[in-house]
Amino acid sequence: MLTNLLIIIGASIIGFLEAPALRRKKLFLESWVFFALLLAGTLLSILSNLRVNLPNPLDLITFVYKPVSDFVFGILK
Repeated sequence: MLTNLLIIIGASIIGFLEAPALRRKKLFLESWVFFALLLAGTLLSILSNLRVNLPNPLDLITFVYKPVSDFVFGILK
């Protein structure tokens, strides 16, 4: 629980340090992307700390390219 609190505090500090610079430079789209990625990273860190079984991104890539690979190897046989 303490680790999750430290993750949230760390993400908040990063957000508070970066937000004024982005606002000063009028980088509104970049600030939305920055905070979306910060939120996603914070959420994944907390879920990883809670030992939630997260899917591996390589499984999605394998699912998409496996039929293509089978087709190409079938042609080359």
